[in-house]
Amino acid sequence: MTIFKKSFLTLGVFVFGFSAIFVISVFVFMNSLYYEINMISLKNTARLLLNSIGNENITEIFNSSEDDQYNINNILPFNSDGAYRLTLIAPSGYVLWDSHVTDRMVNHIDREEVIAALEGREGESRRDSISTGIKRIYFALPVFENTNVIGVFRLSISIPEFGTRVSPVFIPFIIFICLFLTIALFAIFMFSRSLSVSLGRLVKIVRTSTPLLTSPDVENIALEFSSLEKALRIMKDELNLRFEQAKAEGNRLEAILNGMSEAVFAMDSNLKLLLVNPRARELFCLGDNNVNASGENEMTLLEATRSTELLEIAKKALDNKSGIPLETELTFHSGTEKNFLVNASSLEDINNVKSGVVLVLQDVTRLIKLERIRKDFVANVSHELRTPIQLIKGFSETLLEPQSEENASQVKHFIEIIYKNAKIMENLTNDLLILSSLENNTISVIDMDEVNIISIINEAVSSLEPLVNRKQIEIIINCEENLKVRLYSSLIIQALKNLIDNGIKYSQVKSKLWINASLGGESANNELIIEVQDKGIGISGEHINRIFERFYRVDRARSKEDDAVSGTGLGLSIVRHIALLHKGNAEAESRLGQGSIFRIKIPC
Repeated sequence: MTIFKKSFLTLGVFVFGFSAIFVISVFVFMNSLYYEINMISLKNTARLLLNSIGNENITEIFNSSEDDQYNINNILPFNSDGAYRLTLIAPSGYVLWDSHVTDRMVNHIDREEVIAALEGREGESRRDSISTGIKRIYFALPVFENTNVIGVFRLSISIPEFGTRVSPVFIPFIIFICLFLTIALFAIFMFSRSLSVSLGRLVKIVRTSTPLLTSPDVENIALEFSSLEKALRIMKDELNLRFEQAKAEGNRLEAILNGMSEAVFAMDSNLKLLLVNPRARELFCLGDNNVNASGENEMTLLEATRSTELLEIAKKALDNKSGIPLETELTFHSGTEKNFLVNASSLEDINNVKSGVVLVLQDVTRLIKLERIRKDFVANVSHELRTPIQLIKGFSETLLEPQSEENASQVKHFIEIIYKNAKIMENLTNDLLILSSLENNTISVIDMDEVNIISIINEAVSSLEPLVNRKQIEIIINCEENLKVRLYSSLIIQALKNLIDNGIKYSQVKSKLWINASLGGESANNELIIEVQDKGIGISGEHINRIFERFYRVDRARSKEDDAVSGTGLGLSIVRHIALLHKGNAEAESRLGQGSIFRIKIPC
């Protein structure tokens, strides 16, 4: 129900009720006043009449015989046609004389006013007369002789009903009341309408999203509502401004959280999730059906992450009184091992009471892996360089000593050893530089161009011709003459040289080596596949997944002892990085004693 209906109905009922009570009260009061005025007039008249008759005459009347009506009429020359009716009553209740009734009347001993007069008091009453049947008011005075009551002097007058007396003015009075109610209802209607319009405008001000400074002021509005409207306008302007600021701040926060590579969990004091960013949902496989950004389903941290370690960190952050964020490292084993740096800090409300916890999980798996690789790299490089450096140092110190002419051949041998180890260090340095450039994508190469694959295979084979001739290896090339693909030709030649060199080293003398190149893949002709197949010693299954790692050798002892198979241990790692630079991959297949196949796949 609207404020207009409520106020109109309430005030209307109030006016109608007040009018009804007023009219009834007026009628009751006037009725009472009407009888009171008539009773006062009757009393004054009775006293005056009794005094005018005189005490001696009235005593004589009551002392005369009951049938001596003549004597009474002479003493009381009372007109029977007048408005007043006089009645004389003996102490026995017998009516001695009545000015309006000549017949014998009933005993009046039980009349209210007679009883009071016989007791020596003035009595009054109002009732219908039994003898005349007319509404009358009675006033009785006791008649004394000495101190004894010898009779009752009663005077009465007939009065019409109050309604009969006011009937001539009833219709004008009703018209006046109706006119008053009409004016009152119209005033109530205008007041309710004004109140409704004022409140409606205030509601519109609160609900509207349009700028309030451009909305016109309302005329004929109450001062209080005008002040309230101005206050609401100012308040809404401030609320709109703060809402826009909060919305912008929320958008910025959401953009920051969505763009963070760290996983973020925000929880209340019961560790129920309040906010989860996309990285956290992705990390712990929490889809939109499991938990959303606002945490509507009230999932707990343990239910979301299934990690008791994170739960303990969150509890410690809640119990932490120093206010300093807690930092620790955690390792999760979910298919693959992942390492995280966890930062936990508590949330405080305006009363500085801890109301929640924020967990930030930074994925440091790659950093730890790189640190491990760095340590392995330093250890491997140190290991690879130690032997040639020691040999160069030892034989150099030997050469510095005085030598006889007979030791000329030995000196030459020492120099050859020094040269050989210097060459090893040079190759190792060059391979490290190439590998570093490939990893950092800073290698200086020309742009991709469309090259003939058979030509770069021939160029790679030609560069290794001395090694091929020395071991009498037969090279078999399977490649279409017109096969052309866009790639970095110099890098692919480098990769082929490493694979061919590796195949020759681990093959027997007079063995065969196959180089195959073709287009294939899951969809027809969508990638270039280059294979180098040998019939060498092969690789056992336990090593096949690690042969592309830097400095990894299947048989380190044999590699060091046999110059034919010695190398830097970086060749296959360079091959893999060249393939990755082309957004491809390198893989190997091998069986111990049956040879190996090294394969490079490059998307076309």
